[in-house]
Amino acid sequence: MPRPIRKLLPAALLALVMLPQAAPAATPAPAPRLLSRLALRGPGGWDYLAFDAPSRHLFVSRGDRVLVIDVDAGKQVGTIAGTAGVHGIALADDLQRGFVSDGKIASVTVFDLASLKTVATIAGTGQNPDAILYDGASHHVLTFNGGSASASVIDPAKNAVIGSIALPGKPEFAVADGAGHVYVNIEDKSELVQLDSLRDKVLQVWPLAPCASPSGLALDNPHHRLFAVCDNRTMAVLDALDGHRVAEVPIGEGPDAVVFDPAEAMIYSANGGSGTLTAVHEDDPDHYRVTATVPTQASARTLALDPKLHRLYLSAARLGATRQANGRRTIEPDSFGILIVGRP
Repeated sequence: MPRPIRKLLPAALLALVMLPQAAPAATPAPAPRLLSRLALRGPGGWDYLAFDAPSRHLFVSRGDRVLVIDVDAGKQVGTIAGTAGVHGIALADDLQRGFVSDGKIASVTVFDLASLKTVATIAGTGQNPDAILYDGASHHVLTFNGGSASASVIDPAKNAVIGSIALPGKPEFAVADGAGHVYVNIEDKSELVQLDSLRDKVLQVWPLAPCASPSGLALDNPHHRLFAVCDNRTMAVLDALDGHRVAEVPIGEGPDAVVFDPAEAMIYSANGGSGTLTAVHEDDPDHYRVTATVPTQASARTLALDPKLHRLYLSAARLGATRQANGRRTIEPDSFGILIVGRP
C-alpha cells in the first residue's frame, strides 16, 4: 500500500506547507482626481471647511461669513453672516446646532442646522479662537485660541463659556475620540497635546519634532492613530494612547488640513504650497504608503471629506503676482471656489 504523501515530505518542507497563508495586503482604491470646480466668487479669505453628512451641506469659512453649499445640487443654499474673522465650524447633529469661531471678535456664533439661522452669539472666548470642535463625550464645544494659548470650554445648553484650559503654545487643529479625549497640535512648539474633555485638563504633551509647525490633524479612532501634517513636507503618525511615533510619511508643501477616510483606509493631506493632494494608504496601523499625488491648485490648503461619496472639497482661489503686507500673495478678484476631488 502506498505511503501517505505527508510521510514522504522532509520535515522542513512539510512545516512550510502547513504554514497558514498570509492574507493579501489590502489594495487602495484607484487614485482620485480633480473632478470639477464650484465657483463661489466674492471677497474675503478662507480657512476651515466642515461637512454635515445628514444634510449633505458643506460649510465654507469666508472671512466674515460662512457659505452653505448643497453638494448634491452643486449650489450655495445659505449664508451665515456676522462671523468676523471666521476660522472654523463645528457641527453637533445631536443638538441640531452649528458653532462658528469668530477669530476677530473672540466669540462663537451659534446657528440652527435646519434653518441656518443664527440663534446666539457667545462672547468671552480666548483671543483669536481658531479651530473649534464639538466633543460628543462631554457635550461641550471647545475653541482653540491662537492669541492666548488656551482652549475655551462652552456649554451649548447655556450658550456660555464655562471654563478655560491653558495650553503650552499656539494651538492649531483639534480632533476628539468621543471617549473623553481631545487632541490638538501646538504649532509653535511642534507638540501634540492630549486633553481630558470630561475634566477640562491637559493629560499629556508629546513631541512632534522633527515635524515642524504642525497644523492639520486627523484620527483613525479604532486603531488609535493620529495624523499630524507639518510644514517640512512631513506627516507624523502617532499612537493616540501613549504618543509614541509610529511612522513618518512624505507629503507636499504647505499643508494646513488632513482627513482620514476609514472606509477606504486613506489619509489625504491638502498641500496649498505645492498645489497638490497627497493620498496615503494605511496598509495596517503601523505601515503607510503614498499612493498618489493629485494636482489641485496653489492655495488649496484646507479640505473636508464626504464619507458617502468619498469625495474631498477644498477651498482655493487664484493667487496674484504681488504680496500683501503680511507676506501673503494677493488673491485675484472673484476667483474663489471649491475644488471637488474624487473618483469618477
